[in-house]
Amino acid sequence: MEATEILMEEHRVIERVISALENQAGRMKAGSPVRTEFFLDAAAFIRKFADGCHHRKEEESLFMAMVDAGLSNQTGPIAIVLAEHEQGRMYTRAMEKAARAMAGGQPDGRDDIILNAQAYVSLMRQHIRRENEFIFPLAVRMIPPDQQEKISQEFERIEHEETGAGVHEKYHALAEALEKEAAG
Repeated sequence: MEATEILMEEHRVIERVISALENQAGRMKAGSPVRTEFFLDAAAFIRKFADGCHHRKEEESLFMAMVDAGLSNQTGPIAIVLAEHEQGRMYTRAMEKAARAMAGGQPDGRDDIILNAQAYVSLMRQHIRRENEFIFPLAVRMIPPDQQEKISQEFERIEHEETGAGVHEKYHALAEALEKEAAG
């Protein structure tokens, strides 16, 4: 499987959590009861899977290969997606901080949870579309097939290094649990 296909499969898992996060933030905004820990669980998924594994594969392997093939990481599409990764990290930290405060009995965290969850959802939907429709096809054109195989191998190393054996599946299960909770 090509490196970009692996990343697109991971995008589908991330999109499930994004939809669940959007749903729960909307419920909270409407005044419906929502388990505060849902947002902590979503933040853990984002930190460990979306950012710690998926974005790390992009940043340390795929994007570096694109830079080696002549694309700048200081301007243009790579710089944009790298900035989006950082913005997503900021929204996640802020959402998690607000959820921890709310779980600790501070109800004023509610608005910050909603604001940052919705901002993350909006950013990541656009980000995933940009990568799927522009960055990844560009990578396929720029990076020779033999190097793409090396990138896929590097992905395996990163995945095992970041998540360890069986932990990747744990985050797929968490995505499913968040999705089910948001649907219920």
